[in-house]
Amino acid sequence: MNQNWHGTLIRHMLLLVTGCLLVGLISGYYGWSLAIGLGLYLGWTLKQLLRLHEWLRQHKPDEAPPDGYGLWGEVFDSIYHLQRRDQRVRGRLQAVIDRVQESTAALKDAVIMLDSDGNLEWWNRAAETLLGLKTPQDSGQPVTNLVRHPRFKEYFEQDNYEEALEIPSPTNDRVRIQLYLTRYGNNEHLMLVRDVTRIHQLEQMRKDFVANVSHELRTPLTVICGYLETLLDNVEEVNPRWSRALQQMQQQGSRMQTLLNDLLLLAKLEATDYPSDNHPVAVQSLLQTIKNDAQALSGERGQHITLEADPSVLLKGSEGELRSAFSNLVFNAVKYTQDKGTIRIRWWADQQGAHLSIQDSGIGIDSKHLPRLTERFYRVDSSRNSNTGGTGLGLAIVKHVLLRHRARLEISSVLGHGSTFTCHFAPTQVTRSLEIATKE
Repeated sequence: MNQNWHGTLIRHMLLLVTGCLLVGLISGYYGWSLAIGLGLYLGWTLKQLLRLHEWLRQHKPDEAPPDGYGLWGEVFDSIYHLQRRDQRVRGRLQAVIDRVQESTAALKDAVIMLDSDGNLEWWNRAAETLLGLKTPQDSGQPVTNLVRHPRFKEYFEQDNYEEALEIPSPTNDRVRIQLYLTRYGNNEHLMLVRDVTRIHQLEQMRKDFVANVSHELRTPLTVICGYLETLLDNVEEVNPRWSRALQQMQQQGSRMQTLLNDLLLLAKLEATDYPSDNHPVAVQSLLQTIKNDAQALSGERGQHITLEADPSVLLKGSEGELRSAFSNLVFNAVKYTQDKGTIRIRWWADQQGAHLSIQDSGIGIDSKHLPRLTERFYRVDSSRNSNTGGTGLGLAIVKHVLLRHRARLEISSVLGHGSTFTCHFAPTQVTRSLEIATKE
């Protein structure tokens, strides 16, 4: 109530009291006159309150408040002005909402709004095409009940949405869709879905091309390397000036065979999403074998390699694929660590899952190269790579193996002060050895 209302109320009360006193002066009953006057005023006030209550309870959206007099007239007028202002604000908001809905309806990409529990609140027309949503019967339904792909349920329940998810469309297996999830507001979700069928087909053509070329090259390269090996076994019968040439040809042939084997392994890893031989792997014994191989690779360089591994922590997956990924990381540490350097291998588990860390005191990597290290054939230093005999596919293989095992690779490095490669595995991939845990 503002200052004018205070003044009006005070004036009304003074007039009422004055009138009651005048009637009391005429009749000689001051107390009764004052009581009757105040009672009549209270009754009139209650009547106005009842009118306001009845209007608030039964009024239609655009119905104006009732007419009134005096102070109650000002109250009803203020309510009317608030009502008009609220209608104008609602009109502007509705115009914005209509414009947003019209613009999103024209998108080829699907836009879906979900509440904090993952229930459908709103979606555009593209969502009906790509995901098969139906209006209005699907409103309020959990999105995981309508998009039933197991990878989507796993993706939706995780906390990290940095990477997009690519799955077949629920309406058509030949259509590939890519989903992005973003949190906003009160833990609500905004999901964007786009058709990436064409991109997927092009990517599949590239994979098929690389796999087919690798297979086609493998046979002639095997024949060539076989004949070179035969010639070198009988090098005393060969003209001495051809000896060095044959040795170099054999070295390059072996390098090409390694490259082809890596390409074929990548093609195999990309062919499916999950390992076919998915069973608990004793990581501690696997790492012990890799450590022994790394020590042999180090030879007389005097590198100090240590292993700290929890034997009770097992990992569900393919032992062959995990061996390939882990050995790539450990052997890289051996190659790029100076003589007498240290390499520390750790395997442990916590509430976030299981973790493998390979830390070295080697030459390190400039930070500008870190985002691209897992790209195929990406070389930090081409001369360094040729000196170590790498194919440029090792970390690409590591990345794909980790993706198939629901894991991610974290790389931290300081130039001249060594590098740390850490593999983070989701809790769903981790299991424990009951026998070892009981002994402990």
